[in-house]
Amino acid sequence: MVTLKHIIENNDTRWGRVFDLSIQFLIVVSLVTFSIETLPNLSEPERRLLRSIEIFTVLVFTLEYLLRLYVADRKRSFIFSFFGLVDLLAILPFYVSTGVDLRACRAVRLFRLFRVLKVVRYSRAIRRFHRALLIAKEEIILFGLVAALLLYLSAVGIYYFENEAQPEVFSSVFHSLWWSVCTLTTVGYGDVYPVTTGGKIFTFFVLATGLGIVSIPAGLVASALSKAREMEDDEANTETE
Repeated sequence: MVTLKHIIENNDTRWGRVFDLSIQFLIVVSLVTFSIETLPNLSEPERRLLRSIEIFTVLVFTLEYLLRLYVADRKRSFIFSFFGLVDLLAILPFYVSTGVDLRACRAVRLFRLFRVLKVVRYSRAIRRFHRALLIAKEEIILFGLVAALLLYLSAVGIYYFENEAQPEVFSSVFHSLWWSVCTLTTVGYGDVYPVTTGGKIFTFFVLATGLGIVSIPAGLVASALSKAREMEDDEANTETE
């Protein structure tokens, strides 16, 4: 006999798959209606329809949250877990916005975007990506620290090269950080650029370094994803045996 706990927490049964697909569908519907609400000149009937859809989806998400809390073995752990907080934040803005000033309501309703994170629970590929990030966590943190250091050093370097020639653009190290971000990420908007010979040579080396800034994280995540896939296959083989 399939229990309520098994239906909600697993999707290896017919009713479990129906439950998961229904929630995923409502997540998409909720995000689409959120986007439609931003359109100008919506008629009053259209706004009422969107409001009705919003109420329906929130009620379903609320019921889902309560059911997950009900079947959880450790309810306190579920409430403060990542998915528990995501599920709560997905419905909380609706209840909060009903009792606040309309101007504040606009800001609160932005938190409805947390509903997109609910998809993570139902996507095997995204769960694999999460596992890959955990595998490469230390390397990613180290890379982030190195990237932050390079951003700062490049901002200091370009400041000393360009401050005298362009005091209004590179007026401080903090103002130079925008150039560092654009250059190290190889975006190069062109709104801030060096005009001195030293600044151009320095920019060349920063751009060359930026190529590594872009490629290294991709390599780390790709390697971790491959390892995560191998771990999933090993777990699947163990369950089969």
